[in-house]
Amino acid sequence: MKKLLSLKNVVISIAILILIWQILFSVSSYNKALFPSPKMAFDALLEMIDNGRLFENIRTSMYRFCIGYLSSVIVAVVLGLILGRIPKVFRYVNPALQLLRPISPTAWMPFIVLLFGIGDVPAIVIIFIAAFFPVLLSTVSAVGNIDPIYLKVSKNFGIKQPSLTWKVIFPAAFPQIANGIHLALGTAWIFLVAGEMVGAQSGLGYQIIDARNNIRADILLATILVIGVIGILLDGILKLIEKAVMKSWGGAV
Repeated sequence: MKKLLSLKNVVISIAILILIWQILFSVSSYNKALFPSPKMAFDALLEMIDNGRLFENIRTSMYRFCIGYLSSVIVAVVLGLILGRIPKVFRYVNPALQLLRPISPTAWMPFIVLLFGIGDVPAIVIIFIAAFFPVLLSTVSAVGNIDPIYLKVSKNFGIKQPSLTWKVIFPAAFPQIANGIHLALGTAWIFLVAGEMVGAQSGLGYQIIDARNNIRADILLATILVIGVIGILLDGILKLIEKAVMKSWGGAV
């Protein structure tokens, strides 16, 4: 029942958004080429599906996203578990992290393009940077906030590394780590598009730039909607994975 209500809310929300869009189009004095209607955007979406461009660009973007995001999460979680257990070292590392964290990943784009050229790698690196800091810092914080009773019980049972980390510390810290992973998902997806606008010749981000250059605002808006829908789907998939992991460990879902 909750799933049906949630789906109903999504449908109503999107319908209201499209209605507002149609009203703005109707009262606007802008040229249709600059501000298309929902129908024009839908027709452009069908056009991209028909010529195969849309699915090809989605495939390219998802390939880059999966590599960049998953590699970033793995590296950040492992490093966070290590630094979380040695706070004396983290005190020296943290100032450097706090210095780098607020810098937009796209600020590194000129250096990334110079080092790696144009193609998949610049977008992957941008995604990696975007996801890295939220996951790393949430993991370190989660490890530091573990109830000491877990560690005392583990010591009494003679559990040592690496079993202590993967069988006790990681499961206990996972709920907070999952929050960082969830936050990083949205950030990484946003910067994938930004990275493809500059450092790629394919993908959804490049499709937006190409549509702008060809004055195809209908394709531009249709692509923006596709990006939003994929973002919602990725968020839903991640929630299902988190629930499955928590359920396997006997946690609340």
